[in-house]
Amino acid sequence: MNWIEITDVNAPELDVFSRLSEGQLMHYYEPEPGIFIAESANVILRALEAGYEPEAVLLEKQRVEKEGRPVLDKIEELWGREKLESLPVYVAGHDLVTQLTGYSLVRGLWAVLRRKRLPALDAFCEGKKRLAVLVEVVNPTNAGAIVRSAAALGMDGVLFTAGSVDPLTRRAARVSMGTVFQIPWTFMEGKGGDVNDVALRLGAMGFETVAMALTADSVAIQDERLKRAERLAVLLGTEGDGLPGEVIESCTHRVRIPMHHGVDSLNVAAAGAVAFWELSKNSCHFE
Repeated sequence: MNWIEITDVNAPELDVFSRLSEGQLMHYYEPEPGIFIAESANVILRALEAGYEPEAVLLEKQRVEKEGRPVLDKIEELWGREKLESLPVYVAGHDLVTQLTGYSLVRGLWAVLRRKRLPALDAFCEGKKRLAVLVEVVNPTNAGAIVRSAAALGMDGVLFTAGSVDPLTRRAARVSMGTVFQIPWTFMEGKGGDVNDVALRLGAMGFETVAMALTADSVAIQDERLKRAERLAVLLGTEGDGLPGEVIESCTHRVRIPMHHGVDSLNVAAAGAVAFWELSKNSCHFE
């Protein structure tokens, strides 16, 4: 095992854990896919099981056996003994690791993992009948919660527009409880024009598109026409502004969630969970 005790918090090989931004990590091996940081044993184990290759591990000494050992064993199981023996495993006491990261680690364990190439939109949508679409959702907590609900409540995949947060950011992946590694997802290609034509592009692939929006012609989420749709994509907008007007107008349906006590809206993650549950009932197969 390549155990490396941390004695210098300024060592350059530790930059990935604390001194590089999410954007720098994403482009670490450009033009190849970059890297990301996963926090906590639960999230890291799900990433490993989904085939993400580990490059380094950071552990608190007090967490080596309880949280670290299952992760290291999984690396050996999936990637082989040679990989485990060559993998840098940085170890330090709680105070020193906190000094390195600026705050206490989540259960004392981080891992650096290689990203994968994302599928193009056409390939991603092939065979899928229920999609969650995040349109410029920038809050990682909301994104992570939406991914978790989509995975749990029968959606076949999650599509992000270019302006949305990367679901592999530390907080988004952690809030998703690692389900970001259990449900297929991708970004729409391109940096311009993809937001307003998202519904049109999905419509051309045979999806009926659902804008979660309060408009004069909104129908209730329970509307049977929605459930009968062969392919359905549920579009969710960012907090505050919601979906852009052009996107709402280009969708097949405008949909509302009936509410009580004068409440007119839900947090986007809560709205997504309600919508996924209601609209995927006919296609879910719970065991």
